Amino acid sequence: MKRINDYKKLFQVENEIDLKELKKSYRSLVKEWHPDKFSQDDPKAAEAEVKSTEIIDGYHFLVSIAPETRDANIEEYTATLGTSGISDFQHKRQVLEVTFLDGTTYEYFGVSSKLYGKMVNSDKIFRFAKRNIFNSHLYRKSKRDSEVVK
Repeated sequence: MKRINDYKKLFQVENEIDLKELKKSYRSLVKEWHPDKFSQDDPKAAEAEVKSTEIIDGYHFLVSIAPETRDANIEEYTATLGTSGISDFQHKRQVLEVTFLDGTTYEYFGVSSKLYGKMVNSDKIFRFAKRNIFNSHLYRKSKRDSEVVK
């Protein structure tokens, strides 16, 4: 959750993420902090390098969790939940990363240690996660692993 809040602060996003406003903010920040804008001798050149990377990462991250992005990908997400089981999962600082049998990986934000413990101790992990995590926590598709060979 800290990562989300830090990126929202960077792009001055108050509540819901609006892709048009996010893009405007992104463009102005990139113009301000683009490394080519600073000469090699300028002490801000190294800071601009770091800041521009943070801006790019933040933009892609916020786009991936924006309501418009989730709405556009809801069919694929629903298909994954309906046809695939859990291949692997890990929990770190309130982020649950789940890799499904079809090779897709999703991150779920705000999953407490207590809820994670209940999931791990459940007799049917997938069923527990489907009822208590998959449809009630903010999520994003984090990466596409290679297809699992059957």
